[in-house]
Amino acid sequence: MTQDNQDIKLPERAFTHSGKFHCDDVFSAALLTYLNPDIEIIRGYVVPEDFDGIVFDIGGGKFDHHQEGALVRDNGIPYAAFGLLWKEFGTLIFSEEEAENFDKTFIQPLDYSDNTGEKNDLAEIISLFNPNWDEDVDSDICFHEAKEVALKILSKKINLINSVNKAKDFVFEAIEKAQDKICVLPTRAPWKNFVNGTDIEFVVYPSDRGGYNAQGVSTAVGTTQLKVPFPVEWRGKTADELKAISGVETLSFCHNSGFLISAGTLEDVIEACKIAQDSK
Repeated sequence: MTQDNQDIKLPERAFTHSGKFHCDDVFSAALLTYLNPDIEIIRGYVVPEDFDGIVFDIGGGKFDHHQEGALVRDNGIPYAAFGLLWKEFGTLIFSEEEAENFDKTFIQPLDYSDNTGEKNDLAEIISLFNPNWDEDVDSDICFHEAKEVALKILSKKINLINSVNKAKDFVFEAIEKAQDKICVLPTRAPWKNFVNGTDIEFVVYPSDRGGYNAQGVSTAVGTTQLKVPFPVEWRGKTADELKAISGVETLSFCHNSGFLISAGTLEDVIEACKIAQDSK
């Protein structure tokens, strides 16, 4: 995060439309609440003329997208209110590069769904919080319930990205110490973003169940093709079968797809990686 949330000054009130709500206005409210936990979100059908605060998803202003000439991204995906608010405030949370990436991976699918009606699982989940036709329930109460769920999701996403970025130096240090294209992490940490473009073929780390795991590294981001998969004859075998086939004393698991193994000791998991390298 580029600055502490407590240092971010936003208006104390925000206004959006009443009635049926969608993922767009709900996540917009969640973002504003993340930035200012004390903000009051007010809903109505007409924006008060003297309203002093942020207006979104209604009124045709800076954070609305229903008017003629509404903003469209360079890639052709139109902004919705969530994207417009992120465009304004995203760099208060992430660096410019990370904010753009978050827009691309998380916000743009929601904006596109809101503008086009394209099916989106998260949008459909948020829509479930609307009152059913045969329920006598206050829509504003339902909106704020949905906003709290969206806020949890948004907070978790932001925390995850910050955690991954925090691992960068830790993983690069392990990469520099790697031998035989096998990177050994002293503790489990996110590594996939950082081994791309290196010669690393396997990443080894302590298993939550005890012992060690080793994972094969993919040939490129976004593909499941591995530089060096584990041998076909190991895959899906029992611990006793693996020991007999591989000769590695504590090798106990090999995933059916050949991307992951487990062994009881660091020495054995590294030995298994070297066998895979020799047999490719």
